[in-house]
Amino acid sequence: MYKLLHNPRCRKSREAMEFLKFKNLNFEILLYMKDGLETNQLKEIIDKLDVNPIDLVRKQEKIWKENYKSKKLSNNEIIDLLHKYSNLIKRPIFISNNKATIAIPPEE
Repeated sequence: MYKLLHNPRCRKSREAMEFLKFKNLNFEILLYMKDGLETNQLKEIIDKLDVNPIDLVRKQEKIWKENYKSKKLSNNEIIDLLHKYSNLIKRPIFISNNKATIAIPPEE
């Protein structure tokens, strides 16, 4: 089963959802901003993305710039922040059984 970490307020996320619908893929929508993600879910997504937790952080967000940008954080501390502040998670993220990708349009 495919999944899409989706934020309806995000243009890129809406475009990714429309693309998946256009491709006639069945997928589950995870409204992570509303429902949140547990730390074990975040770790699984990071493993499937094959990235470091910092690579999943939206560094342009105010909370990051004002409170964490200049700090040296461990991977677990970053995961805890992503759990606490869902808006820091890059999106959209498309998840399959054993892989995931940050579904940013190719022109970006």
